[in-house]
Amino acid sequence: MWLLIKSWERISIHISELSKKTGVSLRSLRYYEEKKLLKPTRLENGYRDYAESDIEKVKFIQLYFNLGLTTKEITDFFDCLFQNEDKLQCLPNAIEVGERKLNEIKIQIEFLRKAESQLERSLWRWKNIVNRTDSELR
Repeated sequence: MWLLIKSWERISIHISELSKKTGVSLRSLRYYEEKKLLKPTRLENGYRDYAESDIEKVKFIQLYFNLGLTTKEITDFFDCLFQNEDKLQCLPNAIEVGERKLNEIKIQIEFLRKAESQLERSLWRWKNIVNRTDSELR
């Protein structure tokens, strides 16, 4: 399950280490930064410096992209997830997007259950045909 993110915790992580720990490409991490989903600090040498909490943020980003959310929708969710003040301003939009996505997921689950049931029935029928044919040949 997800770990709680402590905003005060600052353990430096280089972008390549973040990539290895999350399984997300360097290109994607740079894209997340460009879209303001990740906000690493820059060291004097120009390297990106990520916090340990960014590991969990990247996992959330991946989850939300896999759910079909847009970058804008993810940004809105992050505003509510990771900011301590002004949550009341972001909650109505986050709730609306969350409810819409939850409904889409429920529809997909129902579709998959029907597909599973249909496939189970077909397999049962096909196996019976094969078994009857095998027993007739003996």
